[in-house]
Amino acid sequence: MVSLLKNTLTLMITFYFILSSSLLHRATGTFSEDVSEAISMKRMEKTTHLHFFFHDIHSGKNPSAIKIAGTPDSGFFGDTYIIDNPLTEGQDGSSEVVGKAQGMYAFAAEKEVALLMVINYEFTLGEFNGSSISVLGRNPVMDDVREMPIVGGNGRFRYASGYALAHTAWFDPNTGDAIVEYNVYVKHY
Repeated sequence: MVSLLKNTLTLMITFYFILSSSLLHRATGTFSEDVSEAISMKRMEKTTHLHFFFHDIHSGKNPSAIKIAGTPDSGFFGDTYIIDNPLTEGQDGSSEVVGKAQGMYAFAAEKEVALLMVINYEFTLGEFNGSSISVLGRNPVMDDVREMPIVGGNGRFRYASGYALAHTAWFDPNTGDAIVEYNVYVKHY
Protein backbone atom coordinates (compact mmCIF):
# COMPACT_ATOMS: atom_id res chain seq x y z
CA MET A 1 0.00 0.00 0.00
CA VAL A 2 2.81 2.39 0.87
CA SER A 3 4.52 1.53 -2.41
CA LEU A 4 1.32 2.28 -4.33
CA LEU A 5 0.98 5.67 -2.60
CA LYS A 6 4.62 6.48 -3.32
CA ASN A 7 4.20 5.63 -7.00
CA THR A 8 0.99 7.64 -7.25
CA LEU A 9 2.58 10.64 -5.50
CA THR A 10 5.66 10.44 -7.77
CA LEU A 11 3.43 10.26 -10.83
CA MET A 12 1.36 13.28 -9.67
CA ILE A 13 4.49 15.38 -8.95
CA THR A 14 5.98 14.46 -12.33
CA PHE A 15 2.72 15.31 -14.09
CA TYR A 16 2.53 18.63 -12.21
CA PHE A 17 6.05 19.69 -13.35
CA ILE A 18 5.44 18.63 -16.95
CA LEU A 19 2.11 20.43 -17.08
CA SER A 20 3.32 23.60 -15.35
CA SER A 21 6.46 23.86 -17.51
CA SER A 22 4.42 23.47 -20.68
CA LEU A 23 1.99 26.15 -19.53
CA LEU A 24 4.82 28.55 -18.69
CA HIS A 25 6.56 28.09 -22.05
CA ARG A 26 4.51 29.62 -24.84
CA ALA A 27 5.38 28.33 -28.30
CA THR A 28 4.49 30.82 -30.99
CA GLY A 29 4.79 28.41 -33.89
CA THR A 30 6.33 31.19 -35.99
CA PHE A 31 7.53 29.96 -39.36
CA SER A 32 9.44 33.14 -40.18
CA GLU A 33 10.34 36.40 -38.59
CA ASP A 34 11.95 39.67 -39.67
CA VAL A 35 15.46 39.85 -38.24
CA SER A 36 16.66 42.91 -40.11
CA GLU A 37 16.65 45.02 -36.95
CA ALA A 38 18.00 42.25 -34.72
CA ILE A 39 20.91 41.49 -37.05
CA SER A 40 22.20 44.61 -38.71
CA MET A 41 24.78 44.57 -41.46
CA LYS A 42 27.63 46.71 -40.20
CA ARG A 43 29.47 46.53 -43.51
CA MET A 44 28.44 48.34 -46.65
CA GLU A 45 27.79 46.52 -49.91
CA LYS A 46 30.78 46.56 -52.23
CA THR A 47 31.66 45.25 -55.66
CA THR A 48 34.76 43.11 -56.15
CA HIS A 49 36.34 42.37 -59.54
CA LEU A 50 37.90 38.90 -59.84
CA HIS A 51 40.06 37.87 -62.79
CA PHE A 52 41.14 34.25 -63.28
CA PHE A 53 41.47 31.45 -65.83
CA PHE A 54 39.35 28.28 -65.86
CA HIS A 55 41.18 25.16 -67.13
CA ASP A 56 38.70 22.63 -68.55
CA ILE A 57 40.79 19.52 -69.26
CA HIS A 58 39.19 16.49 -70.95
CA SER A 59 42.39 14.72 -72.06
CA GLY A 60 45.31 13.03 -70.36
CA LYS A 61 45.64 10.83 -67.29
CA ASN A 62 43.95 13.27 -64.89
CA PRO A 63 41.11 15.08 -66.67
CA SER A 64 39.28 17.76 -64.69
CA ALA A 65 36.08 17.35 -66.77
CA ILE A 66 34.40 13.95 -67.12
CA LYS A 67 31.40 13.14 -69.33
CA ILE A 68 28.64 11.63 -67.19
CA ALA A 69 25.70 11.62 -69.64
CA GLY A 70 24.93 11.81 -73.33
CA THR A 71 24.47 9.66 -76.38
CA PRO A 72 26.85 9.13 -79.29
CA ASP A 73 24.23 9.96 -81.95
CA SER A 74 22.83 13.21 -80.54
CA GLY A 75 25.74 15.46 -81.53
CA PHE A 76 26.57 17.40 -78.39
CA PHE A 77 22.97 17.94 -77.25
CA GLY A 78 22.48 16.33 -73.85
CA ASP A 79 26.16 15.72 -73.15
CA THR A 80 26.77 16.48 -69.49
CA TYR A 81 30.11 16.91 -67.73
CA ILE A 82 31.03 16.98 -64.06
CA ILE A 83 34.03 19.19 -63.33
CA ASP A 84 36.67 19.97 -60.75
CA ASN A 85 38.68 22.49 -62.77
CA PRO A 86 41.62 24.50 -61.48
CA LEU A 87 41.35 28.29 -61.51
CA THR A 88 44.65 30.07 -62.04
CA GLU A 89 45.92 33.61 -61.81
CA GLY A 90 47.35 33.52 -65.34
CA GLN A 91 46.49 31.71 -68.55
CA ASP A 92 49.42 29.32 -68.26
CA GLY A 93 48.53 26.11 -66.44
CA SER A 94 51.62 26.43 -64.26
CA SER A 95 50.58 29.85 -62.90
CA GLU A 96 49.40 30.12 -59.30
CA VAL A 97 46.17 28.26 -58.49
CA VAL A 98 43.63 30.61 -56.88
CA GLY A 99 40.75 28.15 -56.59
CA LYS A 100 38.67 25.53 -58.30
CA ALA A 101 35.45 25.33 -60.28
CA GLN A 102 33.27 22.46 -59.13
CA GLY A 103 29.91 21.53 -60.59
CA MET A 104 28.62 20.56 -63.98
CA TYR A 105 27.69 21.83 -67.39
CA ALA A 106 25.46 20.35 -70.05
CA PHE A 107 24.92 21.02 -73.73
CA ALA A 108 21.37 22.29 -73.40
CA ALA A 109 20.58 23.62 -76.88
CA GLU A 110 19.66 21.37 -79.76
CA LYS A 111 20.50 23.72 -82.65
CA GLU A 112 23.50 25.64 -81.27
CA VAL A 113 26.40 25.15 -78.90
CA ALA A 114 25.10 26.54 -75.60
CA LEU A 115 25.76 25.19 -72.14
CA LEU A 116 23.76 25.21 -68.94
CA MET A 117 26.36 26.05 -66.25
CA VAL A 118 25.80 24.98 -62.62
CA ILE A 119 29.13 25.72 -60.98
CA ASN A 120 30.63 26.87 -57.68
CA TYR A 121 33.88 28.81 -57.92
CA GLU A 122 35.71 28.13 -54.66
CA PHE A 123 38.68 30.33 -53.87
CA THR A 124 41.70 28.96 -52.01
CA LEU A 125 44.08 31.92 -51.95
CA GLY A 126 44.28 35.35 -50.37
CA GLU A 127 41.51 37.26 -48.70
CA PHE A 128 38.79 35.12 -50.32
CA ASN A 129 40.28 31.78 -49.23
CA GLY A 130 37.38 29.50 -48.24
CA SER A 131 34.75 31.67 -49.95
CA SER A 132 32.84 30.79 -53.09
CA ILE A 133 30.40 32.15 -55.64
CA SER A 134 27.72 30.18 -57.47
CA VAL A 135 26.97 30.61 -61.17
CA LEU A 136 23.80 29.28 -62.75
CA GLY A 137 23.11 30.29 -66.31
CA ARG A 138 23.35 29.92 -70.07
CA ASN A 139 26.74 29.93 -71.77
CA PRO A 140 26.56 30.27 -75.59
CA VAL A 141 30.18 29.20 -76.10
CA MET A 142 30.46 30.36 -79.72
CA ASP A 143 30.02 34.00 -78.61
CA ASP A 144 33.30 35.80 -77.96
CA VAL A 145 32.19 37.04 -74.51
CA ARG A 146 29.41 35.34 -72.55
CA GLU A 147 27.63 36.73 -69.49
CA MET A 148 26.33 34.47 -66.73
CA PRO A 149 24.62 35.46 -63.48
CA ILE A 150 26.04 34.96 -60.00
CA VAL A 151 23.19 33.59 -57.92
CA GLY A 152 24.83 33.39 -54.49
CA GLY A 153 27.91 32.65 -52.50
CA ASN A 154 29.34 31.87 -49.09
CA GLY A 155 32.05 33.08 -46.74
CA ARG A 156 33.14 36.57 -47.76
CA PHE A 157 30.64 36.31 -50.66
CA ARG A 158 27.55 35.65 -48.56
CA TYR A 159 24.54 37.36 -50.21
CA ALA A 160 26.54 37.61 -53.45
CA SER A 161 25.06 38.70 -56.74
CA GLY A 162 26.59 39.95 -59.93
CA TYR A 163 27.80 38.57 -63.22
CA ALA A 164 30.63 36.60 -64.76
CA LEU A 165 32.05 37.38 -68.19
CA ALA A 166 33.67 34.39 -69.91
CA HIS A 167 35.99 34.53 -72.92
CA THR A 168 37.60 31.42 -74.43
CA ALA A 169 41.34 32.13 -74.45
CA TRP A 170 42.36 28.76 -75.93
CA PHE A 171 40.56 25.68 -77.27
CA ASP A 172 41.80 22.37 -78.72
CA PRO A 173 39.08 20.95 -81.01
CA ASN A 174 40.74 17.48 -80.99
CA THR A 175 40.59 16.99 -77.21
CA GLY A 176 37.92 19.49 -76.09
CA ASP A 177 40.43 21.03 -73.66
CA ALA A 178 39.88 24.75 -73.10
CA ILE A 179 41.15 27.67 -71.09
CA VAL A 180 38.51 30.29 -70.35
CA GLU A 181 39.28 33.76 -69.06
CA TYR A 182 36.82 35.04 -66.45
CA ASN A 183 36.16 38.60 -65.36
CA VAL A 184 33.72 38.42 -62.47
CA TYR A 185 31.97 41.34 -60.78
CA VAL A 186 30.55 40.32 -57.41
CA LYS A 187 28.36 42.46 -55.15
CA HIS A 188 28.69 41.39 -51.53
CA TYR A 189 28.97 42.73 -47.99
